[in-house]
Amino acid sequence: MAVAGGIIDQSNKTSADIEPFARFAIEEHNKKENRALEFVKVVSTKEQVVQGKMYYITIEVNEGGETKTYEAKVWVKPWEDFKQLHEFNLV
Repeated sequence: MAVAGGIIDQSNKTSADIEPFARFAIEEHNKKENRALEFVKVVSTKEQVVQGKMYYITIEVNEGGETKTYEAKVWVKPWEDFKQLHEFNLV
């Protein structure tokens, strides 16, 4: 049973469910840091119920021909069409 505010592994969610949030995180990071990271794949996802959902997404990216892994933290409130990147860090 999920505990409100607890972080839950979402390995059962398909990449297609999470990929739009992963791509959003990369786009926002690229704009903010003037980078050119390219999406490769979603590695894993965790989810936390807050006012909306906080997704903790481990993402594989291509950076200048080199594969790197980042963790993004994306806050989503679908009923408000709201998405915000909270963190984007190299793992």
